[in-house]
Amino acid sequence: MTQADHVTVIHGSMTVDVPRKIFKGKECNIDEAEVGPFKRIIQSRYPWISDNAVRVILNKAQMEMLRVRDEETNGREYSKTLAQKGKLDDAIAHLKLRLELNPEDAKGWYDLGELLFKKGDAQGGFDAFKKGDALYKRK
Repeated sequence: MTQADHVTVIHGSMTVDVPRKIFKGKECNIDEAEVGPFKRIIQSRYPWISDNAVRVILNKAQMEMLRVRDEETNGREYSKTLAQKGKLDDAIAHLKLRLELNPEDAKGWYDLGELLFKKGDAQGGFDAFKKGDALYKRK
């Protein structure tokens, strides 16, 4: 679950709100400078929580943050990250899946067009741009 300033994860029987500011960049890397204050707060509330348990909580929160970012951008950011890593087919498949869930996302269609052109599918890229343009003009 997510709120504007935190993501919520469950660890055992605990529900923990982890501040979003702990995660940086498109890949939601954990900012170690932000971990210290969070760790002190958690361990002051729950003194039995070990350093390893805090790390597990942060890793769960990182996965949730990646899911949230993907949802917030309708898959566009994650697809761009996959493409940058050389996983063009995976990026296209991911974005197509997200567009099935939200076919009214004009930006998503533009991004799909770019990915298809990079892959060498000019007709597919053109069709995706055309769809995105039609959606954009309707708004």
